[in-house]
Amino acid sequence: MDIREASGSYERWLMHQLPVLRGDLDLKHRLMTADASSFFRATFYRWAQLWPETCPECAGAPALLAVGDLHVENFGTWRDAEGRLIWGVNDFDEAAVLPYTQDLVRLACSAQLAIGESRLALSVRTACESIIAGYTESMRGGGGAAVLAERYRWLRELAIARLKDQRPYWEAMRGLRSASNRANPRARALLAAAMPARGLRLRFAHRQAGLGSLGRLRLVALADWNGGMVAREVKPLAPSAWLWAHKARASRPRYAQIVKAAVRVPDPCLAVHGDWLVRRLAPDCGRILLGSLPRGHDESRLLWMMGWETANIHLGSPKQRRAVLTDLARRKNPWLVKAAARMGETVARDWRKWCRIARDD
Repeated sequence: MDIREASGSYERWLMHQLPVLRGDLDLKHRLMTADASSFFRATFYRWAQLWPETCPECAGAPALLAVGDLHVENFGTWRDAEGRLIWGVNDFDEAAVLPYTQDLVRLACSAQLAIGESRLALSVRTACESIIAGYTESMRGGGGAAVLAERYRWLRELAIARLKDQRPYWEAMRGLRSASNRANPRARALLAAAMPARGLRLRFAHRQAGLGSLGRLRLVALADWNGGMVAREVKPLAPSAWLWAHKARASRPRYAQIVKAAVRVPDPCLAVHGDWLVRRLAPDCGRILLGSLPRGHDESRLLWMMGWETANIHLGSPKQRRAVLTDLARRKNPWLVKAAARMGETVARDWRKWCRIARDD
């Protein structure tokens, strides 16, 4: 099937898993034309179809619980129970048992696309070498969370650069469209329970965010508390699109499982209740976009850390650690460069076709 057929088939499948907002889905379709990176982020379902046949030499690698929709802008920060700033993978909506190589190729492909769009300045080879080096060292050493306190000061400086003026963030939150009083009662109850205090006066609002999950309900609760605004978000979880792509039986989302198993400092404000995810929203709690990073930062070092953190997630499947290291040692460089290049070409071809479809419609 082509990209139009794949998108229609996946969206019909998704509608059987959870409520879908048609207007948000239409917005997603428009945003998919912006550039290849936006299309890439919005279409993990298509990647799941094409990656095994485009990179067959990677598809037979040892399998483990993986992120799935990994890319260079799926990393961010949160606060732990001690108030420390933590950096790591931001989203696990598409978590599934996959060949470990899938996450690495997808991360490298996203870096290649960003380089092609001048959002990263290093070479594709250097990006891939950095990812592999960080991943291998973390897998060998047992990993370790990126706590931005005594260590990783350079990463802390990158992370807090976007926190200097928080007013635009909260102004955007205040500008969200209010939700109906009939908004999902279960979602509203979960949001009320997640607030830092009981009995706060809450305003519920709809939020459009992300690309891969755009179209799903995102309900936000906003309140003033002790002199400032606080926010919580709830969204429904669905089985990974990987299951749709491979005609596998839909299973429960793996979000809670992968977060609990990984080498990770927990986010005390993140919780999974059945098929609902609840989390805190704040300037210091969310994904870090490449455009928000200061100029002149060490991109190779940052991609090394992304490789390291990817291994932190994969170490949540400890029985596969030795098999992964053995498989990695057998692979000849530049295997990741070649796989990322093939997938980049595949994504770009699909994106151009999607743009033609959108223009003709």
